[in-house]
Amino acid sequence: MTRDLTRLIRPKSIAVVGGGVWCASVIEQCRRMGFDGPVWPVHPKRAEIQGLPTYASVADLPHVPDATFIGVNRSATIDTVQALSTMGAGGAVCFASGFREAQAEMGDGDALQDRLLAAAGAMPIIGPNCYGFINYLDGALLWPDQHGGTRCDRGVALITQSSNIAINLTMQARGLPLAYVATAGNQAQTGLAEIGQALLEDPRVTALGLHIEGIGDLTAFQALADRAQALGKPIVALKVGKSVQAQSAAVSHTASLAGSDAGARALLGRLGIAQVGSLPKLIETLKLLHLAGPLPSDRIMSMSCSGGEASLMADAAVESKVTFPALDTVQRHALRLALGPMVALANPLDYHTFIWDDVPAMTMAFTAALTGDVALGCLVVDFPRTDRCSDAAWDCTITAGAAAAKASGTPLAFVATLPENMSETVAQRIIGAGLIPLSGIEEAMCAIEAAAALGRHRPSLAPVVVPGVDMPARVLSEATSKAALAAHGLPVPQSRRVEAVDLRAAANAMPMPVVLKGEGFAHKTEAGAVALNLASPDAVMQAAARMDAPAYLLEEMIIGAVAELLIGVMRDPAHGFVLTIAAGGVLTEILKDSASLILPASEQDITEALNNLRIAPLLAGYRGQPGADAASIVSAVIAVQDYAIENAAHLQEVEINPLICTTARAVAADALIRIGEKT
Repeated sequence: MTRDLTRLIRPKSIAVVGGGVWCASVIEQCRRMGFDGPVWPVHPKRAEIQGLPTYASVADLPHVPDATFIGVNRSATIDTVQALSTMGAGGAVCFASGFREAQAEMGDGDALQDRLLAAAGAMPIIGPNCYGFINYLDGALLWPDQHGGTRCDRGVALITQSSNIAINLTMQARGLPLAYVATAGNQAQTGLAEIGQALLEDPRVTALGLHIEGIGDLTAFQALADRAQALGKPIVALKVGKSVQAQSAAVSHTASLAGSDAGARALLGRLGIAQVGSLPKLIETLKLLHLAGPLPSDRIMSMSCSGGEASLMADAAVESKVTFPALDTVQRHALRLALGPMVALANPLDYHTFIWDDVPAMTMAFTAALTGDVALGCLVVDFPRTDRCSDAAWDCTITAGAAAAKASGTPLAFVATLPENMSETVAQRIIGAGLIPLSGIEEAMCAIEAAAALGRHRPSLAPVVVPGVDMPARVLSEATSKAALAAHGLPVPQSRRVEAVDLRAAANAMPMPVVLKGEGFAHKTEAGAVALNLASPDAVMQAAARMDAPAYLLEEMIIGAVAELLIGVMRDPAHGFVLTIAAGGVLTEILKDSASLILPASEQDITEALNNLRIAPLLAGYRGQPGADAASIVSAVIAVQDYAIENAAHLQEVEINPLICTTARAVAADALIRIGEKT
């Protein structure tokens, strides 16, 4: 159910229910923000709160409130929500805790949350266990604590599942204009994705930043990404928590590679959401997107007046997908005219200090550098601290940089090597000049990489396959697993499953060499239940005597392997089905060379994943050796995917390890399926 949150997040009137310090703070913050609508305190016993007359109950309010902050205990919260819903209020923030998040401690949290949802009905509520939101555009907030932001005309929206993280984000001093800051709390009714979509609909919001602890509603999250793409507004996410949820019941090697963290990263990539690894990187990326939007490429031009700074920029790019293209002929000629014969021309460029404070010369040099085929220019500048020094001599960089950006048409970012060397005042001056302030080289590189990734064309994709409910599962035998996958087009070796008493006859009938596998072992290699390259029936019987299994799988030996891969599909309830493509064989978990995708994946996605593996040169043909047949590998992965999609309601996991890749084909030498019982 999609609810209209407009009245709640852009209210014309606010009610505050409760008399504690938190409720008083909401009223005080509304006053400080200059909210121009009425604020109505509600308390049954007090005559006034923060100088405003109170009302005994929400039923006594002069009008139906658009937004209500409910700061009473959990039981009273339910009654208040019921009253507000009945009168047609626009929505509420439920501050109280003690609902589903406290079920283990209190025993009644689930029941109380169900009652809360029933009381709300169609009325939107945010929380419980939630601070609420700040609307810096309209000066409206349901927020019971301090915050560090100021009103603005346009900016980015931030949503976090942690109220404390939200407070911290409002205290940033990096020049990022905040349009909204919102918390999601328990997400009992209104989830992070639904809040995000409502904020993106505001035309004054330019981008959305998410601090995610867990993705709740997979379908809603996909709808958020689709709507953001339709609106042309980028989303950046910091996903925290490397849970082993998806590994808990697994019996395969895939589980060690495809935990829920891998699933989250794969899902975000699939949905076109940029990913960052820290809060500073989140802020800097949103700042770049707010001021420049997604970048058309990852090609940048770096300029500094120090060789040391140029080296720092070059080294930082090694760890990121950012490119410093060589200077072209036009750039080199113009730079030589501006800088003379003594400066070594390169990208990153050390333009030296002899033109410092010569604004025409600096403008000429910066313009020349920015005229190349680059998406962004970076000017490395650290400003002095003004409590002990003067930064007046640095004004020339802003003047020349602004002129060069305008003349070249290329956006220009000012990059401070240390975040503290670009104060909020300086950052705002840079923004006022039409430039982009970025604090920290590593953070700047992350922002550029993310903005370039968002700028690449992303074709529309089929909806993510949503897993069925969790259920008891059983592991199919290797023979049964291979037969099921072969029915979807996966090549498997010629084989015969036989009881121990029939093994000699079967070995006499099979062409040699063969592979013998004993049944009844979860990890056959570790148990010594696999024997390879057996050249005679006697060798088969000797291997069987060592295994002592009740039944065996006798298979043709696949020869001519170029490489071995692992192909796995893991059910991840929060993110869909995670498709893992990895270096395979017995060293899979040691090599940890893998890529993750979300089903369904396209042939292009699969090909790119294969090309990004560290063993990709081996697959392509290393040092003159023949390469594997790429089309056969992709076809094998598609076959596994087709089986997984057809059985999505019951499937837990599939693993092929190894997929033996030769110059002519790709064959599943081993297979495992774990699937729930169909009803």
